[in-house]
Amino acid sequence: MIQDIVSYFETLDPVLAALYATLFTWGLTALGASLVFVFKSVNRALFDGLLGFTGGVMVAASFWSLLSPAIDMSPGEGFEKVVPSFVGFFLGALFLFGLDKVLPHLHINFKMSEKEGIKTPWHKTTLLTLAITLHNIPEGLAVGVLFGAAGLGIEGATIGGAVALAMGIGLQNFPEGFAVAVPLRRQGLSRFKSFNYGQLSAIVEPVAAVLGAYAVMTFQPILPYALAFAAGAMIFVVVEEVIPESQQANYTDIATMGFILGFLIMMTLDVGLG
Repeated sequence: MIQDIVSYFETLDPVLAALYATLFTWGLTALGASLVFVFKSVNRALFDGLLGFTGGVMVAASFWSLLSPAIDMSPGEGFEKVVPSFVGFFLGALFLFGLDKVLPHLHINFKMSEKEGIKTPWHKTTLLTLAITLHNIPEGLAVGVLFGAAGLGIEGATIGGAVALAMGIGLQNFPEGFAVAVPLRRQGLSRFKSFNYGQLSAIVEPVAAVLGAYAVMTFQPILPYALAFAAGAMIFVVVEEVIPESQQANYTDIATMGFILGFLIMMTLDVGLG
């Protein structure tokens, strides 16, 4: 079944493949958010475990799907070979650092007094949605860049690996959609509005994916930089947002085991399909 999916994506234009793959990840976000029609709250231990799972998927994807191919395809030997990945990774982290300081947002389970970014009168609902949207920018970019690299036939980048990345991101997007929708429901929003905010948090993924795929297909020399850029952005999100969010209560061990599980699943998907 999975191999059939990979074969289908191999027949598509890389930009179109990136769009379809991230529509899938967006759909899983919406599916997770739809659980708000059934539940008004979520067990905190489960919630922290899912956050940890998200972090594990993102870290594994950053290396297996992005950094490793970026290093493999870079020219030169020794220290020279790692320069594109070094530069790209740093710029990706710096880009998210800048967005984190400018974009108004509020992490899940944090108080309004702990909101980040420029001061704004925006409501908590908007700030929570923007926080998850911030997560999704590098995820969509990563999928797009990898499909673009595979489409160019670059060694180290495969359609199977790109599909594996999309599957891993989709898996962790499911709890993310729920994680946005449920707190909004608890604040008194209707089920439909809570669902709508939850699924909207991932709308940026198809946009970022198409831009990423088009960029590397058009400007091939930036490819290793672009892969490492997406990796740096994802690692910044994990360290700055996902891990701290999972450590706010007394379920740190569950969050840690969720991280390990997410890492192992993403690693297995990438190696198995890539």
